[in-house]
Amino acid sequence: MAEKVTIIVFSGNLDKALAAFSLAIGAVAMEMKVTIFFTFWGLSVIRKDKKVSRTRGIMRKMLNLLNRGGARRLPLSRLNMGGLGSSMMKKLMEDSKMPSLEEMISMAQKMGVEFVACTTTMGMMGISREDLIPEVGRLAGVATYLGEVSEGKINLFI
Repeated sequence: MAEKVTIIVFSGNLDKALAAFSLAIGAVAMEMKVTIFFTFWGLSVIRKDKKVSRTRGIMRKMLNLLNRGGARRLPLSRLNMGGLGSSMMKKLMEDSKMPSLEEMISMAQKMGVEFVACTTTMGMMGISREDLIPEVGRLAGVATYLGEVSEGKINLFI
């Protein structure tokens, strides 16, 4: 039976998302079963690159306006410099023939990495299933995550 790896993506930062997907792709290439759970700001990684979600309540609307999501919009965790840092990182990746985050997301899904979005956070932030990219296979909560973790040996929090 294959080793199980779970990765929690809690951050909506480009560099952290890149690390999570590099680890996921590496693990699945080593024939491990990989599940990535996206929660809180990590949901930005798997949100469609589109206008603000239609949601109820002024606070949710404000939150979604400030945090539109989409893999192309993610800032760096450090030295973002109003987006200049992210642009520089993407250019360096391109020059190094490294796949973009969007390419890594597609690659991971095609290799069998399972993407799970946290229903509790989605509800709190007013994010619907329609707001997420099609690669997201499941919506689930803490019980599902804990079930996955209890079966695996490797659990990463990014």
